[in-house]
Amino acid sequence: MIASGKIVKLILLTFITLASSNKDIENTSKAEYSKARENVLKELFKDTGYDPTISPSFNEDGPVVCQVQLYIMSINSISDSSMDYSMSMFIRQQWNDSRLMYNESLGITHLELDTKVMKNVWVPDLFINNEKKANIHHVTVPNMLMHIYPDGKVVYSMRVTGTFTCEMNLLKYPLDTQICSMGMESYGYSTENLVFEWNENPISYPPNMSLPQFELDGITTYNCDKNYVGISYTCLKVDITLSRNYGYHIIQIYVPSFLIVFLSWVSFWLNIDAIPARISLGLLTVLTMTTQSSGARASLPKVSYVKAIDVWMAMCLLFVFGALVEFAYVNVLARVERRRQATISERRKVHTDPDANGEPVRSKHKCLIGVLLYYLKLNVVLNYTVTVYDITQLSKKIAKLEAKCSRRVALL
Repeated sequence: MIASGKIVKLILLTFITLASSNKDIENTSKAEYSKARENVLKELFKDTGYDPTISPSFNEDGPVVCQVQLYIMSINSISDSSMDYSMSMFIRQQWNDSRLMYNESLGITHLELDTKVMKNVWVPDLFINNEKKANIHHVTVPNMLMHIYPDGKVVYSMRVTGTFTCEMNLLKYPLDTQICSMGMESYGYSTENLVFEWNENPISYPPNMSLPQFELDGITTYNCDKNYVGISYTCLKVDITLSRNYGYHIIQIYVPSFLIVFLSWVSFWLNIDAIPARISLGLLTVLTMTTQSSGARASLPKVSYVKAIDVWMAMCLLFVFGALVEFAYVNVLARVERRRQATISERRKVHTDPDANGEPVRSKHKCLIGVLLYYLKLNVVLNYTVTVYDITQLSKKIAKLEAKCSRRVALL
């Protein structure tokens, strides 16, 4: 029993000794790595007199080739009125700087620099040419990283969120497809000193990335080198193709406007004499249609061309206004017809109402007026041609005229 206890104690003592040795070795390795890293940084930035304001191409033949890669995290706030969109992304740049080469035998596969040391390294002067506003995130620390490899390769990445312009063509709105672009250029270096190239895998984004009003159809990349005052500058461009989801507009614009037009047609089935109801319905639908049309245009820029939504709203307003004009026209025709019928009734009443002797008053008056006129003519003739007319013949003619009037009245 005593021997067994000694063996157990010996084994425990051995394990404790080995653990302490491994910990000492690990601490020694970390200390050596930290010392080696410090020596490499000192060698790169202090001993060699590295100048971050000078491009690596200054001591080399040919321009610095910088490969660019984007990882798009989200696309949001696509505004039709201001024609811009917001996007959050990682911009990753990779280039070679021979001044930053170091000995890999020291066991340092790559150097991870913090933001303070990054200021001592030359970086390409990339800027986004259609940027309205942008910022690099600083929560909780500046979202930037830089790795330096033994062969002088530098990898520089930053997280950026910005708002960028998007030239939209709203001719087919809301059944349109938009292409929103983002261009990246060098601000001060010409193509003789700096060239941007897309990485083999230029664009990445989450497969389940969703947009509130659009569908992402695809992203394309290409080069777009530009000439300013005879100097060529490197440029990269990315086109984001977006198809609008028109379900929102069907619910908010198309269906309500269709129902308003249908409501204005209800007045066709109302009685023509229901003037207050038809006028109220017509004015209400016209005002509602005008308000909805103004609301649909409020979220759009003031462009000079006619959009598809403008054609729809104009036709709906025309139908609603036409229903109101139709009521006014029919009302005028009805009033004219009522007046005509009233006139006919009045005439019939005048011709058929008898006097005290049973003769129609209007017809009798007409005959008496005719006889009176004949007598007046006779008087004129007698005054001037009394020798020509035979009084007897004139009396017969007057009697015939009175008889004719009596027959006419009898026919009525």
